[in-house]
Amino acid sequence: MRALYDLPAPAKLNLFLHVTRKRADGYHLLQSVFVLIDWQDTLHIERRNDGRLHRHDLGTHLPADDLCLRAARALQQASGTPLGADIHIDKHIPWGAGLGGGSSDAATVLLALNRLWELHWPRQRLLQLAATLGADVPFFILGRPAWVEGIGEQLTPLPPSAALPTHYAVVKPPQALPTAAVFASPHLLMSEKPAIVADFLAAPRGYGRNDLQEAAKALSSDVTQALELLSGTFGNSRMTGSGSAVFAWTSDVQHSAWTAALPQGWTGRLCQALPAHPLVGWASDPENRGAG
Repeated sequence: MRALYDLPAPAKLNLFLHVTRKRADGYHLLQSVFVLIDWQDTLHIERRNDGRLHRHDLGTHLPADDLCLRAARALQQASGTPLGADIHIDKHIPWGAGLGGGSSDAATVLLALNRLWELHWPRQRLLQLAATLGADVPFFILGRPAWVEGIGEQLTPLPPSAALPTHYAVVKPPQALPTAAVFASPHLLMSEKPAIVADFLAAPRGYGRNDLQEAAKALSSDVTQALELLSGTFGNSRMTGSGSAVFAWTSDVQHSAWTAALPQGWTGRLCQALPAHPLVGWASDPENRGAG
């Protein structure tokens, strides 16, 4: 196999996000539910025999040494393969949105190179490597809606029977929010009472809150405006991740022309939830070693 084309890297939403405490090392412990949506980047990856790793930006220009290259390098070093790759990225997920675009790209690179380099690593081994790259990367390797704890690395798949919302209106204002600035804000909230999976599953629409939302609003009036716009249109709104993207749960037919009312420079779309990552079968699980 010489190349893999049209590889999806879907975005994620945090249906809620509670900050439970701050560790001595400065990291905040969280509770959240992550779901996949069909707003995605597209990657094309070609195998190289000279061991070199190169990234080619087909749209938005990314930092010189982005998470995709770091993921490829980490897998190359951990596996000892002499092979390399050309990684082409067609970027559509906005940066600084809380949608996990960079982490999703890195996960797609790991899943694709695992196949292209014929490594045949099981999912658990990829998860361990993904955790060294960033808190959100393991979720995209897991590839299913999940209850998330710790700094984002503790994942529990939600049952397939979970009645999660299936359609979301998502808005991204022009301003990007640095995660560090949001967590450092004096407006950051803390949730003292632990969230419980059973409580969430009983009422997933509107459960909990995003403890980073007030901090983001203090940093960006765009976030406040986006929340008000979606709430006025759909009757609900919430920020995802550390922002600045905002979402509302809705139906697949409700307000189909709502994006026409967005301010100039804003991006918005109606997104559908994904029951699983399109590449979830590209890594095997212990109970299904024939997958992938």
